[in-house]
Amino acid sequence: MSSFGIYPFFNINQAWPNWLIVILLLVDMIIRIIALGWIPHNRRPSVALGWLLAIFLIPYVGIAAFLLLGSSKLPKRRRDKQSKMNDLFRDQIRHQAIVGRQDHMPEPLSTAAQLNFDLGALPMTHGNSFDLHVDNHACMEAMADAVDRAQRFVHFEFYIVAIDDTTRRLLESLLAAHRRGVSVRVLIDHVGSLGYPGYSELVKKLDGSGISWRRALPIRPWRGEYQRPDLRNHRKILVVDGEVAFTGSQNIIDRTYNKARNRRKGFQWKDLSVECRGPVVEELDAVFITDWYSETDEILDEPDSFELEAPEFGGVQAQIVPSGPGFEDENNLRLFNHLIYNANRRVVVCSPYFVPDESLLHALTTEARSGVDVRLYVGETSDHWLTHKAQQSYYDELVRAGVRIFMYHAPTVLHSKFLMIDDEVSIIGSSNMDERSFAMNLEVTLFIVNKEFTQRMYDLEAERYAPNSVELNAEEWQARPLLKKYLENVARLTSSLL
Repeated sequence: MSSFGIYPFFNINQAWPNWLIVILLLVDMIIRIIALGWIPHNRRPSVALGWLLAIFLIPYVGIAAFLLLGSSKLPKRRRDKQSKMNDLFRDQIRHQAIVGRQDHMPEPLSTAAQLNFDLGALPMTHGNSFDLHVDNHACMEAMADAVDRAQRFVHFEFYIVAIDDTTRRLLESLLAAHRRGVSVRVLIDHVGSLGYPGYSELVKKLDGSGISWRRALPIRPWRGEYQRPDLRNHRKILVVDGEVAFTGSQNIIDRTYNKARNRRKGFQWKDLSVECRGPVVEELDAVFITDWYSETDEILDEPDSFELEAPEFGGVQAQIVPSGPGFEDENNLRLFNHLIYNANRRVVVCSPYFVPDESLLHALTTEARSGVDVRLYVGETSDHWLTHKAQQSYYDELVRAGVRIFMYHAPTVLHSKFLMIDDEVSIIGSSNMDERSFAMNLEVTLFIVNKEFTQRMYDLEAERYAPNSVELNAEEWQARPLLKKYLENVARLTSSLL
């Protein structure tokens, strides 16, 4: 049985009216012509080609998907709110990219701070201190302890939150704080949490408690709440009284994510979080305040409350870098590339989802070919099959350039996200090294410039990551079956859209 050209739905043995065939063909041709000039506008060529491929192969489905998912920016109303808050923060700190002394900073780091301030509106400050949390459940206990000590306010913002045996104490601490008069505000990403066991119980508890809470980026069109569904709030922030804050890669859920499939496979997530004190606590709170304003139209504090009292010198120097579709640029990607290109000795990257865009791939391979020790930690297994296959398609190119790839042993699901550059730069946050985290997710990154802290990070790599990982053998990897290579290459075609 034959078909009409490349359109299998036009079967010549079916009684399709000629006029309908002509109209459909004309519409399809018009879609393709318009797409060629419309889709590349303000998009990377790789992203534009991905969408054009989908539209040309499956025209009507492809254009429908593009109209639903094609814009990587939040609605203009929300971007305007972000811009308004950025201006308020910049004005309050008198447009200082670095608060306090900076004469000791190498030029690449002072320019990185300026870049971050220009993009994200928050400055680099002295006077900070940090504690690392390497165990998910122990970290939630530390969070609960901090909430139990709260006297004024608690701001809680996470991508995935559910009630289970490991999160119950923290969530009960939030409810108890509210009952004793502490101002508790909660933001939970709607799509991120939806469907996890324990989420429905959580919603009932929050609704019944009287706590101020909102679904972040909700998808409830019957209530007039809608935006592109895969633009998500992926941030992880807890701020207590403006004195202590937590951020990093960890969600508020059992390390198995409460799924029967995960338990069958033995999956347990490994995260890295940071407990913060000092001026960066107020910067993390500024990120929360902006997100709360975006969801509620309520500005929690007057602009002059963002005083950011920071010493001229001393402590650990650090800066908070928010990023995502509420900004005009990909703040995190620009920072990562800037730092990598300025590396002289070593670069260590840890990312659970490593699907680099062309600029990041070039940065890493260029540094490796220049003699810099570039090490990449990824998971031997993953909870996202397509992303994992796309990730593996980059291994050949990375290894050829001299990048050493370490795969964290299964069945642990590596979920830590960090970057170290030379002797004094550490990055920890919620951001993966993929297009989703660069363009589609609201993320938050902690940029630390301090030799002592960075050495702690290298010690952590040596003690907890390297011993539990196996280095990719290039010859064995290149000898993998052709079917695996085929699947990886197909997955790579979607990498710009993942």
